[in-house]
Amino acid sequence: MRLERFLPALLLVLAGAAQSQVADVDPDWREAEAPPPPALRTTGLIPLDIPRSALRFGVDPASVAIGSDGIVRYVVVATSSTGTVNAMYEGIRCTTGEFKMYARYNPGSGWARTQGLEWLPLQDQQHSRHTLAIARNGACLGRAPNRSPAQIQRDLRAPADTRFNNN
Repeated sequence: MRLERFLPALLLVLAGAAQSQVADVDPDWREAEAPPPPALRTTGLIPLDIPRSALRFGVDPASVAIGSDGIVRYVVVATSSTGTVNAMYEGIRCTTGEFKMYARYNPGSGWARTQGLEWLPLQDQQHSRHTLAIARNGACLGRAPNRSPAQIQRDLRAPADTRFNNN
């Protein structure tokens, strides 16, 4: 028999399998209320490598937490070449590949909750290059949060070839 005859059916099966991998595994999932952002720290940050960025990014290791809802929450600090510091209190939902910014820190005014809290895709390169780096390099193990905040910290610090080990 000719392959062309079965190709449409095969494509439908593959599309269904791909759709099921993207679907939310728990339709009853509810996000817990995010705790308030912790005090801003600008020392002892875990540096992030963000190619082609004019800003230096670092994660405050003391802020890394995994909520009862499975959200990995943390503070990331962005420093410009002139020394201006901004920070974001964010969460990553590994199961759906999304992130949310809960609050932003601005010099002089401190933390301010962000308006219109909505989940955005991690692949949104305009707003989330640092967030995608955090997800890929420590926060998420595939579509699940990493094992613990301490493991997330270790993996964010580790060279790429030693991340996600059981050490």
